[in-house]
Amino acid sequence: MIHLEKIKASSITNNPTPEQLAASLNRQTVLHGSVHRIRKMSGFSFLILRTADSLIQCVLEPEKCHIEGLLKEEACIRAMATVKEEPRSRTGWELHLTEIKVLSSPEAEMPVVIHGKEIDASLETILDYRPLTLRNEKQRAVFKIQEGLCRGFRNFLEQEQFTEIHTPKIVCQGAEGGANIFHLDYFGKDAYLAQSPQFYKQMMVGVYERVFEIAPVFRAEKHDTARHLNEYTSVDFEMGYIDSFTDICRMEAAMLESALRFLREKYEPELALLKVKLPEHLLETKEIPSIRFQEAKEWVAKAYSRPASEKDDFEPEEEKLLSRLIRKETGSDFVFVTHYPTAKRPFYACEDEENPAVTLSFDLLFRGLEVTTGGQRIHDYSIQLAKMKRMGMDPSLFESYLWIHRAGMPPHGGLGLGLERFTARLLELDNVRRAALFPRDIHRVTP
Repeated sequence: MIHLEKIKASSITNNPTPEQLAASLNRQTVLHGSVHRIRKMSGFSFLILRTADSLIQCVLEPEKCHIEGLLKEEACIRAMATVKEEPRSRTGWELHLTEIKVLSSPEAEMPVVIHGKEIDASLETILDYRPLTLRNEKQRAVFKIQEGLCRGFRNFLEQEQFTEIHTPKIVCQGAEGGANIFHLDYFGKDAYLAQSPQFYKQMMVGVYERVFEIAPVFRAEKHDTARHLNEYTSVDFEMGYIDSFTDICRMEAAMLESALRFLREKYEPELALLKVKLPEHLLETKEIPSIRFQEAKEWVAKAYSRPASEKDDFEPEEEKLLSRLIRKETGSDFVFVTHYPTAKRPFYACEDEENPAVTLSFDLLFRGLEVTTGGQRIHDYSIQLAKMKRMGMDPSLFESYLWIHRAGMPPHGGLGLGLERFTARLLELDNVRRAALFPRDIHRVTP
């Protein structure tokens, strides 16, 4: 006879929170974690325990603590301790260890020192040993803040009645066109890694009206700069029944303000640890200034006596200079640049009826870097078909995409925000790779 054991659904007790520990003075508690550092003193040691969300100072007195196993830095332990008041501690308390059970002990020494305030190593070394360097307090705080941004985005979009979707990352056509697309042999057929969820999120506007996705996208660009990745996380939303592309701008401004406010409320320890300067102008005014592309180009050229070499797009230096001007003029860390030239926007970008040479599109610059591209899409079938033919495209290759236009679509638009770029500018990091958990660039596919 087969014996089946029943496993009851239940949550599993985690470590006590710092608040729970503070309320447990002179009582014993059980907790677990990794030994972040052992600092030997005269007659005792300070053991810094690294838990999922904090570093906890523990006092280890050998004659008062039973230790089972080999205790060393990076050992994983389960411990019993008494919570005692300690005014000199930043928490107001500390743990006096009474029992330690070593669950596992490292086989080798750490190849890089992680328990300092900063990791004294090059970016390449930090990334080479990423599974280990992420254990550093500041390194992991970066990605807690990134988590907070995603939570903030989701909370806002759900409140605004957006439906979260999950679109394919293996596709038969690139949404953005061009050569910057990864090719796959898909069971003998040509396929590609998605550059964007663009086609699918437009399709889903016809289903749910408002949709969003936070997911990876892939760009086969041979850039080797501090601002480029070949795989990044895109925060996308698309919404129907808009009156103007400025509805998209207003929605993004509200989303960013809400997410930053959420960060300030829920992630104060990480913000303090990394000394993050939140964009106060947006939090105070709930507004982001806007300027047309051509006006911005002319303003930068005049203000800095700098003739532009690229007429249809911004050079990276121009983005920095424009942001500097906007900051001086308005106090804002953000600026929407609108009405980009048609020549530099994809085939689905809606053109301005008054001037077809420009599109009803925008970029959002944040502290000198473009972090978002968005705009209004073409929803009329005949207009979309004519534009594709004018651009030399074969409409038969986009048949399933064009179904939505044939079947009727409301005026709609949306955007894509690069999560790593946004995180990097928020934390004022010098390289976007520092804001990517395991970055993928032209040199790196490990770890």
